[in-house]
Amino acid sequence: MSEETKKILYVQTHGVDTPERSATPFFLAAAAAAMEIEAAIYFTMNGPTLLKKGVPETLVVPKAGGGGAKLKHFIDQALDLGVKLYVCQPSLDLHGLTMDDLIEGVQMIGGAAFNLMALEADAVVAF
Repeated sequence: MSEETKKILYVQTHGVDTPERSATPFFLAAAAAAMEIEAAIYFTMNGPTLLKKGVPETLVVPKAGGGGAKLKHFIDQALDLGVKLYVCQPSLDLHGLTMDDLIEGVQMIGGAAFNLMALEADAVVAF
């Protein structure tokens, strides 16, 4: 790797209706952060529903063979490693949510800020 910090931006479009798709961005972003890559997750479309207070503690991410882990496990791991969480304002409106409805550690950004982050990232991965 070069001396310049690498950046990956993950985009989460899936929400509580598809729990099997909820943990992967957190898992990958945590892995990137552990590799000293600057990682962020942007929640748009249905993604913000994963960040609603109470959801991470109750939503079970299923795994093959049965069972699973709570989404909170994956979120806490990512946040502990320095992953940044960003949310889209129109997507909050779409679901009748406000910033007060969300877990701590989430920042709201607009479309221009998202586009700049995407342009500055070394990779953008969408889910």
